[in-house]
Amino acid sequence: MTTIESGKDFVYQLYQSCLCHKGNKAFCVDDTFYTYGQLAARVADIRSVICKEPDTTIGLVANDDIDTYASILALWMEGKCYVPLHPLQPLARCGDIISQVGITVILDSSENTRYNHQKVIHTALLSGTETLTPPTKSLDAEALAYILFTSGSTGRPKGVPISFGNLKAFIHSFHALGFQLGEDDRCLQMFDLTFDLSVGSYLLPLLHGSCLYTVKPGKVKWQEVFRLLDEYRLTSVLMVPSVIHYLIPYLDELEAPQLRYSLFCGEALDAKETALWQQAVPDAEVWNVYGPTEDTIYCTAYRVPRIGVKECNGIVGIGKPMQEVRTLIVTPDHKEAHRGEKGELCLAGRQLTPGYWDNDARNKEAFFCHGGERWYLTGDICAMDEDGDLLYYGRKDSQVKIQGYRIELSEIEHVARRFYEENVAVVAVPVKDAHDNTVIALAAETEDDSGTNQLVDMLKQYLPPYMVPSSVVCMPQFPQNANNKIDRKTIKQLIER
Repeated sequence: MTTIESGKDFVYQLYQSCLCHKGNKAFCVDDTFYTYGQLAARVADIRSVICKEPDTTIGLVANDDIDTYASILALWMEGKCYVPLHPLQPLARCGDIISQVGITVILDSSENTRYNHQKVIHTALLSGTETLTPPTKSLDAEALAYILFTSGSTGRPKGVPISFGNLKAFIHSFHALGFQLGEDDRCLQMFDLTFDLSVGSYLLPLLHGSCLYTVKPGKVKWQEVFRLLDEYRLTSVLMVPSVIHYLIPYLDELEAPQLRYSLFCGEALDAKETALWQQAVPDAEVWNVYGPTEDTIYCTAYRVPRIGVKECNGIVGIGKPMQEVRTLIVTPDHKEAHRGEKGELCLAGRQLTPGYWDNDARNKEAFFCHGGERWYLTGDICAMDEDGDLLYYGRKDSQVKIQGYRIELSEIEHVARRFYEENVAVVAVPVKDAHDNTVIALAAETEDDSGTNQLVDMLKQYLPPYMVPSSVVCMPQFPQNANNKIDRKTIKQLIER
């Protein structure tokens, strides 16, 4: 196994990895392999051009190809920051991101670029014979490594900058959990490069000389994950939990004795579905990791045991803070909650973003000082058990008040899943009725609506009247957002039509 010293400059370690493993496979993109030597050559060619650009923040069209990944490494080795621009998202949205950051230079490996008002460097056309040289400068912990734009409550995407120091802290936290990757590992990278889980998926394997297997934007993710697991015998995977849900009918066909690490992140992890997954991958360590973009990829971790799983409302717990992270649960007035008391989870430490890009109003809402530290309000409701593990209840905005009662939507979903014997996904959402009163609607991912009356009867047996959904809507398949999470907002909109 390759040993990586967490205290060292990880950008320099990426440079060393390219040289030390030059004969090894680095990427499998669309079933085509590229070695670390080929990756190094592409990095060198791109660096030879971007080193002449005075801008430190560069736009990057987030294609699924070797040149795009090489562009990230090239930018980092020149001490620059990348801002990913999704190739399938509306040009107007990407243009807004460009405007917010003031991007004037874009790296694009596409055959035809969409960007006519900025300087575009067509990376696929660079065919020089450059040799990879060491990074131009030592890592500056305060300099930005990337800026990701997430959906904003105003409808305008908000930028989350992550520094090289934040990334260094994440790498340190990851290694402290005991994970060991090496040259023989085959690792999944299923995320679009506009989603922060992509960074953990490509960065950690590249540091260790492992091979990355990628999934193109626009493909059906769970189908590709199954194919890659089956054909290439992957050893380490990070996935969103919805992948398990769609793979359940095919788990009997899955043979993955080589799988060592199976991590889940991005949305609530269903306990019953996790147990089925553990049966299918008996030799793998299964972990539930949690983290918002603002705290660098993921920041708490829970190794899921085969018996005695910590869960609440059928949702697997998210464990303890990673080494460079501190957690705090607060009441609505930002006072520290008692052990076992529910409240909003807050995060501090070296993984925490410097703050939203050019957004003072949002920074004042999202961050506060406590005990001399800056804390981030995640919007997630948690409680800490007697062992110091965090139990996850759901989003703060998934708590609704009806008839004066505060309701956890995850509790309604937990009971409804039991009706379907855990075989059907369900989502509870608050909607407005004809009199503009807030009521609960339940969506079930099934074409068979014959059992909805029986479902409501069961819910009445286990839930108080004010928690029983006023309607049940069946959908053949739930919509998903760009990050492959169940899109609750769209489900709510479909119900309210």
